Amino acid sequence: MDILGAPGPCFSLSQRSELASFAPLLMSETTLRFGILGSLGRGSSFIRPLRAHGAACITALCDIRTEALREQAERLEMPHTFTDAEALLDSGLVDAVVVGTPMQFHVPQSILALERGIHVLSEVPVGVSIPECHDLAAAVRRSRARYMMAENACYFSDCVLVREIARAGLFGRLTFGEGEYTHELKSLNEKTPWRRRWQTGINGNTYPTHSLGPLLQWFRDQRVVSVSCVGTGNHYLDPRGVSYENEDATFTLCRLSGGGLIKLRLDMLSNRPACSACSLQGTEGCYEAPRGLGDQPKIWLKSRHGEMRWQPLRDMEGEFLPQAWRHPPIDAREAGHSGSDFWAIQDFITAVLEESDPPIGIHRALDMTLPGLASQVSIDQDSQWVAVPDSRAW
Repeated sequence: MDILGAPGPCFSLSQRSELASFAPLLMSETTLRFGILGSLGRGSSFIRPLRAHGAACITALCDIRTEALREQAERLEMPHTFTDAEALLDSGLVDAVVVGTPMQFHVPQSILALERGIHVLSEVPVGVSIPECHDLAAAVRRSRARYMMAENACYFSDCVLVREIARAGLFGRLTFGEGEYTHELKSLNEKTPWRRRWQTGINGNTYPTHSLGPLLQWFRDQRVVSVSCVGTGNHYLDPRGVSYENEDATFTLCRLSGGGLIKLRLDMLSNRPACSACSLQGTEGCYEAPRGLGDQPKIWLKSRHGEMRWQPLRDMEGEFLPQAWRHPPIDAREAGHSGSDFWAIQDFITAVLEESDPPIGIHRALDMTLPGLASQVSIDQDSQWVAVPDSRAW
């Protein structure tokens, strides 16, 4: 088995024995035919999880890099390849697609699929403008197909564990959360030039979902109603000597519909090691993510710990972490982003087969995306508070 899984488009019968205990989750008599848009980029991370699912087959790959696509198709024994997304969608070969292309293509390609009744699992964020997000929400309403955003941070085991503890009410009333995406990407801007336009070529929080996604799951039914964004200024030039439009670091305060407050930090430019963390504060407890050099995720709960001292979050796993995360199959352990891509695929396929709402359907996906787009307006208006639209009212 190579890193992408067993040969052939579907999960091999010989591999099913290990997953027998996951039969309700992973196996089905129905087979969904998947196409992957951007199969040489972010879309490649979903190849192994899809091939590990008994209800999925990958039937088509799409990317604009012709020679590399041919090599990928040969390695995966995949007969159908495309360099045009619409041609793949019109081919009749797919029931669902993974949209793993650069972020400016997420909405137009998702709409093309939905109009054809093809289910969509889209990479983050939903889109790059509020008007196009409005258009996508309308397309989802019109379509019989399902739409889900694959925000992988929501599927990290620590984030899932905190989510379950929050749902049990042990943090009390949630009052404050912090989410950070601090990841220096100046060289990656040159390798993937779309980032230089859509991530560091616009001021504000241009990549909000990784930091905001888990927090909104913890705050559950709340959404961001308004934002105020401020930056630290510009201190770096790209290789052409041009200043980045996005300030080195931006901080976005988010007022929530239930009265809470969230602070988001985005920094893709400062010279610093990567260290993205999050925290949660409630009236009866709190959580802090690790920050490196031997630190560990930590928690304090008034009802469990008494003395106000940090305790290891891991101590709560036996009681609160769902069974599937405690004993994951090998394909989950070896999937991208600490296994989170595997679990996103599980939820998406389950929603399609059961004709149910995905956990990160269009409205929750927009709850994670629209605050970032509103932050771009705020920082352009001297950090004034800007209302965040509610897609449910569109």
